[in-house]
Amino acid sequence: MAEPLHIIEAQQFDRPFMETLFQRSTELKQVVEEEGGCDLLRNRVLVVLFYQPSTRTRLSFETAMSRMGGAVVSTENALEFSSHSKGESIEDTIQTVACYGDVVVLRHHQEGGVRRAARVSPVPVINAGDGPGQHPTQALLDMYTIRNEFGAFDGLTVALVGDLKYGRTVHSLAYLLAKYPVKKLYLVAPEQVEMPPRLIAHLQKRVELESCTDLEAVAGDVDVVYTTRLQQEYFEDPLAYQRSLGRYTLHQGVLAAMKEQAIILHPLPRNDEIPYQVDLDPRARYFQQVRNGLYLRMALLERVLMPTLKA
Repeated sequence: MAEPLHIIEAQQFDRPFMETLFQRSTELKQVVEEEGGCDLLRNRVLVVLFYQPSTRTRLSFETAMSRMGGAVVSTENALEFSSHSKGESIEDTIQTVACYGDVVVLRHHQEGGVRRAARVSPVPVINAGDGPGQHPTQALLDMYTIRNEFGAFDGLTVALVGDLKYGRTVHSLAYLLAKYPVKKLYLVAPEQVEMPPRLIAHLQKRVELESCTDLEAVAGDVDVVYTTRLQQEYFEDPLAYQRSLGRYTLHQGVLAAMKEQAIILHPLPRNDEIPYQVDLDPRARYFQQVRNGLYLRMALLERVLMPTLKA
């Protein structure tokens, strides 16, 4: 029996894998738009095991499986409503739920929790976020959205904005962007939540970087503004958090400085960093990101389950 294909971190993907996945996502998008879905994964079961809250990721995976003809069993609060509350290890939990399904989508509250699960799981495990670690499927759909807008990644300048220390989505996205000949990455964050040194060291070998704290100052130079919420719980000084808020909001000054052809992305949920009136700006793409996540995750589920289907 072949080893299951686990989706753990962005570093595991190469460009051919991603390009094939993006092409298949577009094909499945057409299937959904024309026929509502398909039955390629009928009689297959997706187990959704989330130890942290989620709206988009959980529902996206569940909808993706349903659109492919499969079934879903899930729990959205495994931290409280599972045997974890009785002291069960993630290793025992994953081996148990693997008895019920063919693939497990796991969001864990601890960095490294998904990797631990994958080591013992007999079925594919997909990382839907592991603490402050990574969120590789979010990064894949972010890349798919950028590719759909610009056709390629060559020569693009991207600003990663907000909580770059604990923001798992920007960690994964940075790894993926560095696999392509992008022109430059701006790392725009308060000092308290700058990008981790380990990731900066990785990026510096592959792409031009510039760290700064002023979004408006660089807004006119970028093709993609990828902003994330500042997470107040990680600021030791409440006043430092309050001082940082306005500097990372897409206010009128930032929008006026941006290129007309630039796009605005956000993994969501948002707080004050993107005012609601920005939704009317033609450069806003964050809800398109959400829709693209459905097609991307359909393609990814097919990819990890097809070896089983062919067996």
